[in-house]
Amino acid sequence: MENRPPSPPVIAVCGFKDSGKTTLLEGVIPLLCNQGLAVGVIKHDAHGVQVDHRGKDSDSLFRVGADVLLRGPNETLTRRHPSPVADLEEAVDMLLWRHDVVLVEGHKETPLPKIWLYGPGHPPPPPGISDIVLELAWETERTPKATSWIMERVHTAWDERRINGVVLVGGASRRMGRPKQLVVHRGVTLSERAVEAISGPVEKIVFAGSGPVPRSLESLPRLPDSPGVVGPLAGLLSVMRWAPDATWVVAACDMPRVNSEAVAWLIGQRRPGVWAVMPSLRHGRVEPLLAVYEPQARPLLEAQAACSRWGPRHLAANDRVICPTPPAELSAAWENVNTPEEMASVSV
Repeated sequence: MENRPPSPPVIAVCGFKDSGKTTLLEGVIPLLCNQGLAVGVIKHDAHGVQVDHRGKDSDSLFRVGADVLLRGPNETLTRRHPSPVADLEEAVDMLLWRHDVVLVEGHKETPLPKIWLYGPGHPPPPPGISDIVLELAWETERTPKATSWIMERVHTAWDERRINGVVLVGGASRRMGRPKQLVVHRGVTLSERAVEAISGPVEKIVFAGSGPVPRSLESLPRLPDSPGVVGPLAGLLSVMRWAPDATWVVAACDMPRVNSEAVAWLIGQRRPGVWAVMPSLRHGRVEPLLAVYEPQARPLLEAQAACSRWGPRHLAANDRVICPTPPAELSAAWENVNTPEEMASVSV
C-alpha cells in the first residue's frame, strides 16, 4: 500500500528582506480562493511562533508538554511540538492532503519551484539558489502575474494526475439472490459492462472485494476490502489507500445501463478545487457509486469510517464535493437494480 500524499503544486515565494513576500501572498491567496481552490501556506519564523499569550490555558497546556488544538466559531488552530524528524517536507505532506496548492514563504535553499521577488535596489539572488521559475521586479504588477502563473501550475498538475477505475464486487447481493456482477444483461455480465464503461478514460482498472468475477475479467488486479469497514466504503478506501495520489472512478455492479458516454460526462465535471463528483438524481438522491473521487477526498472518507458513517454519500455534504445533474439522455446510466424483478424490468 502506498502512503504518499497527492501531488498538487508546491511553490515557494522567496526574496530578500523587504521584497514584499507577505504582501504578495496576501494579494494572491484571495484570487486563488475565488477560483475555488483550497490554499495552504507554510511560513517560517526564525524568531519563534507566537499564537497565544503566556498564562492562557492553551499556552499553559502546550508548555507542560501537550499538543493543543484550539477551536473557535470560524477557525481551528493546531499547535504542535516539533518531532525529531520534523522538516519542511513533513509540513508540506500534511497540507497536501487537504489543499489544492501549497505556498511556502521563504525557504529559498530548498529544491522547490520558486517565485523570486525583488525589492527596491535588491541584487540578484545569491549563487546556488536553484529552481527560480518566475522573477518579479518591485515596480511590476506582481499579484496578477504570480496568480496567473500559479494557476497554470495548478492546472498542469491536475492534468497530469492519473485516473484509475475500480469496480466494487464485495457486496452480498442478498436481494438479488446471486452475485450481481455475474448477472447477464444483453449478453454480458454487469461487471463486464461496468469495466467496459469506465475503461476509456482510466489508466488502470482493479476490482475491490472478494466476490466472484467472470472468467473474462479474472486477469484484472484485485484488492481486498479494507478490514473493519462496512459496505462500499470498504472497497473505496481500499483502492484510495493503495494508490492515494490517483483520481478514482468508482463503479458498482448493479447498473445495467452504465455506458462510456455517461462516464465521459462524469469525468468532464472534474476541476481543480473539487474533491469528488457525485451526480444528483431524481428526488435529490446523490449516487456515490458511479462517481469520481480525488486524492483529497480520502481523509474525509477516513474520518467518516472512524465515526462508523459507512455511507459514501455522506461526503456530499462537504463543500468540496459537487453533485451535478446528468443530462436526461444519460440519467439511466445511474439507475441500479437490486432484485430479479427489477432486473427483468430493464428493457434496454
